[in-house]
Amino acid sequence: MTAPTLTVPRSRAGFKAQQRRLNATAYGFITPFMVFFITMLVVPILYALYLSLFQSQLIGGQTFVGFANYAQTFTDPKFYEGLGRIGLYLVIQVPIMLALALFFALVIDSGRLKGAKFVRLAIFAPYAIPGVISTLVWGYFYGSNFGLISQLFHAVGLSAPDLLSQKNMLGSMMNISTWEFVGYNMIIIYAALRSIPTELFDAAEMDGAGQWRIAWSVKVPAVRSAIMLCVIFSVIGSFQLFTEPSLLVTLAPTVIDTQYTPTYYAYNLAFTNHETNYAAAIAFSLGIFTAIVSYIVQLTVQRRAERA
Repeated sequence: MTAPTLTVPRSRAGFKAQQRRLNATAYGFITPFMVFFITMLVVPILYALYLSLFQSQLIGGQTFVGFANYAQTFTDPKFYEGLGRIGLYLVIQVPIMLALALFFALVIDSGRLKGAKFVRLAIFAPYAIPGVISTLVWGYFYGSNFGLISQLFHAVGLSAPDLLSQKNMLGSMMNISTWEFVGYNMIIIYAALRSIPTELFDAAEMDGAGQWRIAWSVKVPAVRSAIMLCVIFSVIGSFQLFTEPSLLVTLAPTVIDTQYTPTYYAYNLAFTNHETNYAAAIAFSLGIFTAIVSYIVQLTVQRRAERA
C-alpha cells in the first residue's frame, strides 16, 4: 500500500487557487452555524434591545423613549427585591454546591472508592433530568399534606416543617438546584483531575503526604481553572433562576409573587401585564448586572490565587 502524496502547486497562481478552495471549504463548514447563531441569538437580542427603547401607548402606539425604561428599571423596588433574593441565593447555594462537587470529584478520583463508575453516574444523573420534571418531583416531596417528606415526619411522630413557607421557600429552591447541578460541576472538576500528571502524586507520596494532603495541596490548585469555570457558570445560572418559582407558585401562590426573581418578574411583565418594552429593559439590565458580578467574582478569585 503506497503512502498518500501531497500535491504542491508549481506556481504562485496555483497556490493561491488552492488556498481559495481551502478557504471556501472552511467557510462552507462554518456557514450553517453562523446562520443559526445569527438567526436564533443575535437577531432576537437586537430585537429585544430595539423593544427596550420604546413604550407602547394607547394613543400613538410605539413611542421612542430612549433609555427611559432603563432608568425605571434602576429605580424599581420590585426589581431590586428579586435581585436581593438572588444575591442571598448566590452566596449560600453556590458555595455549598461547588464544595459538594469538589468533594465528590476528589473522592472518585482517589481510586479508593468501590463502584466509582456507578457513584459518578448516580451523582450526574439528576442533571440529565429536565429542570421542569425535577421541580415538579421536588414540589411533590415538599407538599405539607401529601408530600413524601411530610409523610416521613408523620410516620415517626414528628411535625413536618413547611418547606413551602415564606421562610423556607428559597432554601427549598436551593436544594433543587443543588441536587440538579452538583453532578454537572463534579464532571467538569473530575475531568480536570484526570488530566493532572500522576508524577505529581507519586512525588507527594514519596514526601509522606497522605491522600487528603495530596488533594488539598496538589489536586485542588491544579484544577483551579476548572473550579473557576464552575463558579462563573453557577453565578450566571443563579441570575437565571426561573423554572423553580414559575412552577412552585401553584403550590404556594401567596409566597411566590410576580417579582420573586428578576427573570420571573420580566416574564410576568411581558406575558401577563403585556409590558413587553419594560420587560426587555429588565432583561438587558439583568444581563449587564450578571456580567458585572461574574467579572468581579472572577477577578476576586484570581487575585486571591495570585496571593496564595
